[in-house]
Amino acid sequence: MRHLLSTIGLERAQAIAILDLAEDMADVATRAVPKLPTLRGRTVANLFFEDSTRTRLSFEAAAKRLSADVITFSAKGSSVSKGESLKDTAQTIAAMGVDAVVLRHPASGAAQVLAESGWIDAAVVNAGDGTHQHPTQALLDAYTIRKTLHGAASRGRDLDGLRVTIVGDILHSRVARSNVWLLTALGAQVHLVGPRTLLPAGVESWPVTVGTDLDAAIDAHPDALMMLRVQQERMHAAFFPHEREYSTGWGLGDERFARLAADTMVMHPGPMNRGLEISASAADSPRSVVLDQVTNGVSIRMAVLYLVLSGADPREVAA
Repeated sequence: MRHLLSTIGLERAQAIAILDLAEDMADVATRAVPKLPTLRGRTVANLFFEDSTRTRLSFEAAAKRLSADVITFSAKGSSVSKGESLKDTAQTIAAMGVDAVVLRHPASGAAQVLAESGWIDAAVVNAGDGTHQHPTQALLDAYTIRKTLHGAASRGRDLDGLRVTIVGDILHSRVARSNVWLLTALGAQVHLVGPRTLLPAGVESWPVTVGTDLDAAIDAHPDALMMLRVQQERMHAAFFPHEREYSTGWGLGDERFARLAADTMVMHPGPMNRGLEISASAADSPRSVVLDQVTNGVSIRMAVLYLVLSGADPREVAA
């Protein structure tokens, strides 16, 4: 496994093996000294051209728990603000002796360009590129669903037959796209819900069902309900008249939350717009696994960094 750029094309056996390896990585956090010497002497560079809290800190924690050295780059206050290109920035970082680059970038396809351009000789992990892909987020979401449902018996399991409903700004969401391909590869049934203006063109060709009625989706009793952030920073037109209208039609308010099946877990990739796409009571309820997603993100990213830096096939490592 040289790079991780997308969930498209990730086979079921590979995905399960990555989740199983993350189970092993999660055990590290329970040790008196929560570190492994696995990546000692390796250097991981976090190149973040967009703001991030959870993903950036999660990758930093993952690398440090594997004993790697970490260089963190933020576009703000850097030469990017003076017009420096991705190529020049990446080559500058690579010249410092970097073994892996974790890239977040506003341009869709940036991670693939970096991996295939020959500009650097390092593993590339996509930490979110435009509205395209965010593969480690999808992996941690799948891991969280599996862990919540099966607990200690999770190892080796897929998500066959589970129903996952993803709600909101599908159009601008790399999280939704990554989850669609990974969850369906694992056997889940994925249903997308949102206003028509926030559903991508061609979504009918995706391996999902699509609707605009959140109440009907809740009445179908999904196993997991994933609320997406409204990405207003990517909106250059009026996709809905008012935030109140969006919340009324597609927000998980208190009334909708009360109607959820008792065993439906509530998910959100963060950051949350409380009161818009999700109410405080829903976000903070015992059925919310939002903080579990954050915790599990470290384990998943430890597994991914180990795999790309070792070049190992996840199926062999987890066997």
